[in-house]
Amino acid sequence: MEPREGLPKSQRIYLKKAVQTLFEEGKGFSLYPFRVVVHLYDAETQDVAIPRILVSVSKKRFHHAVKRNRVKRLIRESWRKNKAELMKLCQANNKTLDVALVYNATVILKYDEIAEKMKKVVERLVEKLC
Repeated sequence: MEPREGLPKSQRIYLKKAVQTLFEEGKGFSLYPFRVVVHLYDAETQDVAIPRILVSVSKKRFHHAVKRNRVKRLIRESWRKNKAELMKLCQANNKTLDVALVYNATVILKYDEIAEKMKKVVERLVEKLC
C-alpha cells in the first residue's frame, strides 16, 4: 500500500515547544527562495517516523494576509508532492525530521519555480538523512 499523499496535522509542526526546539537545535541552509532549518532525531515508534513541516512567510515581505496565505499554500502543495522519498527514508531509518521552510523572496514565484526549488530542498534533505 502506498503512503497517502495528503498533509495531515500529524505531518505539521504546530506546538510552540516543537517550534522552539526546531529553531534552537536545528541546523540550517539557504536555497533561494527558502531558508531551511532541519532538526533530525530518533523516532519513538515506527508510526511517528515521518518528516514534519513548518511553513513561515514574513509579514515584513508580504503585508497582506492574502498574499502570505497564497505563498504558504504553494509551498505546502509542492512539499506534499515531493515528500514521498523522504518519508520512505525516515521510516527505514526510524528517524523523525522536522523541517522549517522560511520563504525569503519578496515576490510570489510561480508554482513551477517553487516546485523545482522544493525538489532541490528534498534532495538535500535526503542526502542529510543518508
